[in-house]
Amino acid sequence: MDDIIDISVPLKSGMVCWPGSTGFHLSRTMDMSKGDPANNSWIDTDVHIGTHIDAPWHSLPNGNTVDQLPLDVLIGTAFVAYLPDVTEITAQTLENHLIPKETKRLLFHTRNSKIWGKNDNEFKKDFVALTIDGAEWIVKHGIQLVGIDYLSIQQFGESMETHNVMLRKNIIIVEGLDLTDVGEGIYELTCLPLRIVGSEGSPARAVLRRIQR
Repeated sequence: MDDIIDISVPLKSGMVCWPGSTGFHLSRTMDMSKGDPANNSWIDTDVHIGTHIDAPWHSLPNGNTVDQLPLDVLIGTAFVAYLPDVTEITAQTLENHLIPKETKRLLFHTRNSKIWGKNDNEFKKDFVALTIDGAEWIVKHGIQLVGIDYLSIQQFGESMETHNVMLRKNIIIVEGLDLTDVGEGIYELTCLPLRIVGSEGSPARAVLRRIQR
């Protein structure tokens, strides 16, 4: 289906993860090649792995958990902003980019996406991310969901305030997208986390559908 683009990072053992994370591990509990009647697997994973969603409880003690997120925000029209030359996404970056006024879901395609294509499992500290004033711009303009093409929406080594500015307003944060094959424009987004009760985040499968105009 050429009009559907998978923007999820494949989950696999040994994949790149945030420093200190337990990562993702897949092992077999039953194996037909060893005489078992079926194949069965067991996973041990950080919920903030690969393409994943941050719910407000990630950094707010009274925030909603991932199973409480509204599905109507996770599915719908999204604008992909192509920002190949920036080192950080500031309020001025967003103001200059002429993002459509009706945008409710905003995804950032930066130079980060090239990292995924290299199959490099070394964490990159210098990834492009959103600044605090960029997060304030997101809130001011009524964005309900924001996504970035590396493992965090905020710069490495910064406080959680970039997250908090948006999570206080129940803006859904999607991290770890792979937008390599996605040009700037308007798409239909479907991004669904696992329905994990009481969790502050979850891995997600995210796809875009090209909108014919």
